[in-house]
Amino acid sequence: MASGNWIVDNLNNALDTWNNKLGEIWHILTQSPEIFKGGVVWNVMVNIHGAVMTIGLGLLVLFFVIGVMKTMGSFAEMKRPEVAVKVFIRFILAKAAVTYGLELMMALFRIVQGLMSTIMGASGIVGSSTPAILPQEMVDAIESVGFFESIPLWAVTLIGGLFITVLSFIMIMSVYGRFFRLYLYAAIAPVPLAAFAGEPSQSVGKAFIKSYSAVCLEGAVIVLACVIFSVFASSPPVVDPNAAVVTQVWSYVGELIFNMLVLVGMVKMADRVVREMMGL
Repeated sequence: MASGNWIVDNLNNALDTWNNKLGEIWHILTQSPEIFKGGVVWNVMVNIHGAVMTIGLGLLVLFFVIGVMKTMGSFAEMKRPEVAVKVFIRFILAKAAVTYGLELMMALFRIVQGLMSTIMGASGIVGSSTPAILPQEMVDAIESVGFFESIPLWAVTLIGGLFITVLSFIMIMSVYGRFFRLYLYAAIAPVPLAAFAGEPSQSVGKAFIKSYSAVCLEGAVIVLACVIFSVFASSPPVVDPNAAVVTQVWSYVGELIFNMLVLVGMVKMADRVVREMMGL
């Protein structure tokens, strides 16, 4: 609600933008790619996955033949029962990975979703977080200054509001970027999974699985970061009530932006944190 004071309204609008984007993040993280944005994007990715599977099956045979040629000293070795069974099992498993890869990937995603739900439930924060609100004491202090004294406040709140708004969009873009990567992995999965057919090329398939797992686990790191920020946000920045109003506002906005920068930094570095944790 507008207070009639431009400085207060500017800060409130910036904080509203931040709260809305933070709430949107909670909403996105609890969704599956299958229902995100009504499932329209997922349906397109599934169609692409089906088309790419044809290429994946062709590569499956190619990787299999190359693998056999590189690992076998001669075709006479293929006549040994244990070798033939080993090669046959590898081909069958690789074929299953290509054919049912999307189902296996979604099963892994649901496991991570369960982990995220557990974190939310244990933190007591389910589906929302503590909103950032301008304290009433700060509002009263701002409204008590005259016109000339408020000029420095305009600059402080304009810069602070701009920073908060920019950080809000950077944060939400990072979360959307995770979903886009999930779509990319789902669409092109048959190609790298086909590499499991050959022993020399299986490292490509392993790297794909590890990378996809890291993208899924990014959601858990982002949830933890949001939980930590929510605890911080529950206690608004402390300012000296005896200081000048400009100093109070600057201290409040500065500490608030610092906390927001920490959250945005953790969201941006979620992929790096996961890879360091898991040794990927």
